[in-house]
Amino acid sequence: MSDTSRQTTAKRTPDCVTEVRVGNTILTVKGYFKQDATETAADKMARAITAEAATGALRTAG
Repeated sequence: MSDTSRQTTAKRTPDCVTEVRVGNTILTVKGYFKQDATETAADKMARAITAEAATGALRTAG
């Protein structure tokens, strides 16, 4: 038997938790964000909207 080492990471609390009830079931989603990230959620959304607008996939109300 070979001795292999595993990387272990310290447990941390989730950055966001969302609970949604579907019938009698409660779904819990836990989110973790990269600790050393430089891009904000607003930056990511702006990039996604710009990309959709460039491809013509973005539809506006009206």
